[in-house]
Amino acid sequence: MDVLLGSQRAWARRHAAWQVMSEAGVVLSGLTKRFEDHVAVRDLSVAVPQGSVLALLGPSGSGKTTTLRLIAGFEKPDEGTVVVAGVDVTDRAPAHRRFGMVFQHYALFPHLDVAENVGFGLTDLSAEERWQRVADALALVDLAGFQTRRVTELSGGQQQRVAVARAVAPRPQVLLFDEPLSNLDPSLRERTRRELREAIDRIGVTTLFVTHEQEEAFALGDVVAVLRDGALEQVAPAAQLYENPRTPFVATFVGRASVLRGVIVDGQRARIVPGVDWPVTSPVSLEPETAVVLAVRPEAVKLVGEGGVEGIVKECRYTGARAFFEVETPVGMVEFEASIHAARVGDRVRLAADTAHAFAEDVS
Repeated sequence: MDVLLGSQRAWARRHAAWQVMSEAGVVLSGLTKRFEDHVAVRDLSVAVPQGSVLALLGPSGSGKTTTLRLIAGFEKPDEGTVVVAGVDVTDRAPAHRRFGMVFQHYALFPHLDVAENVGFGLTDLSAEERWQRVADALALVDLAGFQTRRVTELSGGQQQRVAVARAVAPRPQVLLFDEPLSNLDPSLRERTRRELREAIDRIGVTTLFVTHEQEEAFALGDVVAVLRDGALEQVAPAAQLYENPRTPFVATFVGRASVLRGVIVDGQRARIVPGVDWPVTSPVSLEPETAVVLAVRPEAVKLVGEGGVEGIVKECRYTGARAFFEVETPVGMVEFEASIHAARVGDRVRLAADTAHAFAEDVS
């Protein structure tokens, strides 16, 4: 939570003018990439402020990695442009784009020591300059003094930071990460995520990274861009994505949510079943009698003694501090979060909600 809040404060402090393109480190405009009949990236436009961190979040096949490859120059867009620090680099070769890339599996050389790995691409510098550049890069990722260590002697998190040091040693304008934590054990992930965020803050370079993990995107990204089928669904700070999703997909992909149907009663309520209205919020104004899809968070649902929607508890998943209950109701399965002692499988319960997100039913 501290990492997330610190990230949001940093983003707000450094980038109050999100829309000012002249201050953007990376601007993607109308990017489209096709592979035969498949559209991998579809009319993607987003601006990344100088020095900030953008997380590209989405399921497999959403276009995240293709977008990263378009920025790096490994793929050429069929349409659109890539602008870095005010310069159009769309037609430039990767070697001329001044980016540093950290691959999913780090691509370190096991037969070289740390210094040799970090300085591998610094062939145009003298030996003294190269050694200083390596030392500076290692200091940025909190690995000062590790120059002579073998990479095989390092932990997974330390190896990742060596890969980051190698990427920043040439002093790039942009850092790119492809699933930076996916090959770490779960027990290492949280600590390494915190270390990586601290390193990125020290480096201060515009950063984009790809992930399919919501928690990783929230912890590392100043702003999160949610992709689906190659298109941008929403881009916003993490809290805004969660609390004010703009599409049903964002509401259900970012966090947990039950999907129901209802009808708008007025601007603040939707009818779930006859006699039962739930308060709602919506990204757009919805007229009365509009059929809507509702996404309701488990923490917004509560047990009530009377009224509400009646259902039967079908499943309970215990997570330690809390439990998640699946309830079969006339309008579909509804999940709520509560103490493990709140209900048992087979109980008949009544549910109400503090609020739900309403979207016009024809929204895809």
